[in-house]
Amino acid sequence: MHALIAPDKFKGSLTAREVADSLAEGMRASGAEITTLPLADGGDGSVDAAVSAGLRHERIRVAAALGDLHTASYAHNASTAVVEIANTCGLVTLPAGHKDPLRASSLGAGQALRAALRHRTSRVVLALGGSASSDAGVGLLSALGFTFRDDAGKILTPDAASLPHIARIEGHSLPGLDDVELLIAGDVTNPLTGPDGAAHVYGPQKGADTATVQWLDAAATKFVDVLSHNGFPAAHAIAANAGAGAAGGAGFAAMLLGGRMVSGADFFLDLLDFDAHRATADLVITGEGRIDRQTTHGKLLSALAARAHPTPVVAVAGRNDLPRQEWARGGFTAVHALADLTTLDTAADPALTRRLLTQVGRDIAREHSRSAAGARGHAGQRAVS
Repeated sequence: MHALIAPDKFKGSLTAREVADSLAEGMRASGAEITTLPLADGGDGSVDAAVSAGLRHERIRVAAALGDLHTASYAHNASTAVVEIANTCGLVTLPAGHKDPLRASSLGAGQALRAALRHRTSRVVLALGGSASSDAGVGLLSALGFTFRDDAGKILTPDAASLPHIARIEGHSLPGLDDVELLIAGDVTNPLTGPDGAAHVYGPQKGADTATVQWLDAAATKFVDVLSHNGFPAAHAIAANAGAGAAGGAGFAAMLLGGRMVSGADFFLDLLDFDAHRATADLVITGEGRIDRQTTHGKLLSALAARAHPTPVVAVAGRNDLPRQEWARGGFTAVHALADLTTLDTAADPALTRRLLTQVGRDIAREHSRSAAGARGHAGQRAVS
């Protein structure tokens, strides 16, 4: 048996690589041939996935969400560079338990993007998941050549708190962007403003209470107005685009610079050459921290399952809330949940998660071996008859 193990991360617990390696350890104990392919969908882990695909890993010092310098990374080869918001200025860069939607900035992602442009690749991918900011992308734009001033001419800090005070915008994007295809990888379809916009839908996840959500939405609306009178006449139309509200409005800023929204799931499946790996596999095993009804609506695992057909796909999760009768709709022949094997919280215990994934890997190998043996037996009976 040749199994392709292609999971996403178990958020807050294990990286996609750690998940794949733990499952592989259990499956190899049963004699299975294994290929591991850690995945990402445009969130945290996107750079790691690109490195797994053979891109070069580059470290860089950038501003974390609240401005402190830290070491982040991006990936590149001759044709493509991958930058992610998560490891540059995302939620994981915040001090533990400290969220600040007014001060958090997308500046670090812009700094990493600027560094990536120096490699003169033909395309740059900005992975938007895991953001901490609601700054409508002013941080990103600031790092890429724009200056924001108030009525008195004072330069403003590039964060959400400054949005209502922006009166003048100076500068232009870096020349390097003119010759690069900028792809925006994610699965968020929200516009920048309004009841379905960045502040209302994602602001609470970033620490915004009801009053702050209203304030952020109004501030982003005013910022779009200012942009429309300062060299971006299409700002209102771009703000209404699906995905403009991604990453607190960093999607909007990237679109202002000519970026094009793409499915993060499909982009990374293509980058990692999933179809070629699947073609030689008898079984595909995937997974993520939680599987529920949202999983079946264009998320990474369902996109993978659709492309894997007719190869059987087994899903593994820390927790499974997808009813058994809906497994087939998601493209899964089986779903294994770690929560069914323990009363402990696996999300808070990476070591326990690894052990249970190894156990699940052994279980999957045994189950598939029995199924294959049964199929061979039935085929033999038919041949004799």
